[in-house]
Amino acid sequence: MSREGVHVIAGNAFAISDGRGDVAEDPGTPVGLFSFDTRFLSRWILSVGGEELNVLSRDDMTYFETRFFLVPGAASHYVDADVSVIRHRSINDSFNERITLLNHSAQPAEFTVRMDMGSDFADLADLADVAAGRELRQRAVEVTADSARNQLVLRYGRERFVRETVVSSTAPADVDERGMTFRIRIEPEGTWETDLQVTMTIRGEGGRDLRNDLESHREHVRGGMREELAGWLDRAPELVAERESLEEIYRGSLADLGALRYMPLSYNTRVPVGGLPWAMGLCGRDSIMTCLQTMAFTPELAPATLRLLALLQGGQLDDVHDEEPGKILAQLRYGESAAFGDRPDALYYGAADTTPLFVVLLDEYERWSGDADLVRELHHAARMALDWIDEYGDMTGDGYLRYQRRNERHGVINQSWKNSPDAITDACGWQPALPRATCELQGYAYDAKRRGARLARTFWDDPVYADRLDREAAELKDRFNRDFWLPEREYYALALGPHGEPVDALSSNIGHLLWSGIVADDRAEAVAEHLVGPRLFSGWGVRTFAKGQRPYNPVGSHLGAVWPSDNALIAAGLRHYRFDAQAARIAAGIFDAAQTLGGPVPELIAGYERRLTKYPVQLPSAGRPQSWSSGALLMLLGTLLGLRPTGENLLVNPALPAGFGRIELLDIPGRWGLSDAYAGDRSTAGSDRRRLR
Repeated sequence: MSREGVHVIAGNAFAISDGRGDVAEDPGTPVGLFSFDTRFLSRWILSVGGEELNVLSRDDMTYFETRFFLVPGAASHYVDADVSVIRHRSINDSFNERITLLNHSAQPAEFTVRMDMGSDFADLADLADVAAGRELRQRAVEVTADSARNQLVLRYGRERFVRETVVSSTAPADVDERGMTFRIRIEPEGTWETDLQVTMTIRGEGGRDLRNDLESHREHVRGGMREELAGWLDRAPELVAERESLEEIYRGSLADLGALRYMPLSYNTRVPVGGLPWAMGLCGRDSIMTCLQTMAFTPELAPATLRLLALLQGGQLDDVHDEEPGKILAQLRYGESAAFGDRPDALYYGAADTTPLFVVLLDEYERWSGDADLVRELHHAARMALDWIDEYGDMTGDGYLRYQRRNERHGVINQSWKNSPDAITDACGWQPALPRATCELQGYAYDAKRRGARLARTFWDDPVYADRLDREAAELKDRFNRDFWLPEREYYALALGPHGEPVDALSSNIGHLLWSGIVADDRAEAVAEHLVGPRLFSGWGVRTFAKGQRPYNPVGSHLGAVWPSDNALIAAGLRHYRFDAQAARIAAGIFDAAQTLGGPVPELIAGYERRLTKYPVQLPSAGRPQSWSSGALLMLLGTLLGLRPTGENLLVNPALPAGFGRIELLDIPGRWGLSDAYAGDRSTAGSDRRRLR
């Protein structure tokens, strides 16, 4: 158990340790205490009497709090241990650990308790580079040991970029440059404890503490993390399910989404982060998708996300950051490499899907909420996003949304959701030249234009613009169905190269086309059958890349693995075209995987056949929790219930998988106030069932 990664999260701050609670230096692994893309602790090791501790058990209380129950020495000593240790860890604006020693003997006992401490102040992006084989940059860290104040101060500075870690103890300690030592005496059957607090300081221009600028907005976090979590869960709809595991999955997903929210510096409202460990900041694609997935459950995420993305919308041509006027942000980072331009991710715009999806989200939020004021407030941002699709996205003049990085050194090659370098390939492994037009981007652009037309006609008082967008959407749909369709294979090409040459791979991207509505009605059935056919469907979900093609790899992120977020859109698209049985089959597979694995659903699982492994195989590259993975489970639940806003009412049109039993989702928020949804045989839901919020 000691090698198992254990995490606590509070917004952008998180800590990952081994199963004992220890953090040992490991340059290329994201273990330690992090906040705003910097590692504030890289060493945190507890010992008693010079012996390492071994774990008896662990209690993961909430996403921000856990307890470790430990004894010194080897496992053979457990049965007659005279001393045990409890580490009670929590995180909010600071990292807190209460260490309790219990003397179980009938005699007084003296102990030497040692906590080794250290920080390398590594940039999280640097750790990703080390994992890819590069060396970690060494930083000169200033250390101040103050035994009089029971405090250790670690500091790193580079010009205006300053980060500090301050460790304080409530019990007297001998403090040296590598940690704290406690020499203690415990009476028979007595206890000793100390509270260690680790504060993280981020200084900017003039030495100003940027984290403290947000203190007034963070008081509620320090004052009651449990109360805040309870309020978050209480605002979500109430789920009653005959299948008990579904309730557990639902509650866990909501808690994960609650954990994965943060306040960016100089912004006083929380927005979704991508997920643990590599994307604990604003990621445009992940945040937009999470908001779309959770609209029926946690709609409060959407307006804050839309406003922040509009605030950070591209306004100029900048090759370094892949920025263009109207383009929506891909990533926001605060690490050292971002601050000094060592890499372009302080504000990075290298994504072609975020911009049309911004418009899709704005329209979808209004449909659910009736918030016309926000639509009018973001009128200019939405118009700029729609203009970007044609002015900058259409790189070859053929009417298709394409991408090609401006930053040839550090820019992302594939600027679609499948953003690994080898993701866009044909069935034989050939990769097209740039710029590339992936099929799902055309679906997003089509959907954005249709939705933009509705907003223009209904809220912006611009019927001429609305008619133009509707016309462009219809032309795009016709053109797309002519150029991307592979008639001999009966599916759409993954992409087109710069000269219109099709990339003939069979991939999960075709499911996104159903979600966007760009698929011709007479071709939808063939697409649906491919999605649940043996080449794409593993039994757990739809693979990113079909079997039987040369690049296929069941452990390849975008060449065969299964992503819950991908499958949620696919299932929604299938229901959009009335392929209810196929949607239910996919949803059932993802829910089965979540139930089997337990805990937060990972970002992806291997694409092995379910009948072969009989277990969803996790991949080392798969972070968890991830906002769009947890959100995917909620979206799948909404898809099975057939939730759709229609005017001032909520339409409910359930289509459950066999064996799901009775489901009730109560107090669904929207422009109608609160509404309920029921599915299955009402008689199977006992009146004494416990209702979860």
